[in-house]
Amino acid sequence: MAGDLERGVGALKKFRTKVDGALKELEGGDGGSAKIAMERVTRNSLGVGAHIEFGEADDFFKEYNRVHKALVSLSKSLSDQIDMLSIGVHAADVGYDNVEEEKRQRFHEIQAHLAKERDAAAEREAAAEREKTQGDKPDGEERQNTKHGTYGG
Repeated sequence: MAGDLERGVGALKKFRTKVDGALKELEGGDGGSAKIAMERVTRNSLGVGAHIEFGEADDFFKEYNRVHKALVSLSKSLSDQIDMLSIGVHAADVGYDNVEEEKRQRFHEIQAHLAKERDAAAEREAAAEREKTQGDKPDGEERQNTKHGTYGG
């Protein structure tokens, strides 16, 4: 039994080393949240001035900013999750009571932040679904339905 535990702890230590390496690589590389946040496209980058009407360029610029914001958020979330896993593996190795208070606090902060993000994403999804469902109904008070008569809008 004790031999199995040592192998388990050894496996957790190897996993922690891999997680720490992945986090370092992510943050130091092109996928790091700091580097992604620096990569910006301005409207002038599209070859049009601020006062020139060009709907397609404006649509592209809006979509680019939406995707860029999502990538920055994803990169930060991944870093936080890897950090949380690393703390969790460390706690499994040394015991929760032996983890520094700062790391315990960081673990719970990340956990709360990720839960908040998850709840916000679920609410956005639900709102989009409600909008889609409401969008399927025709405008106006009532509209003829060939199978079931009329229904309200």
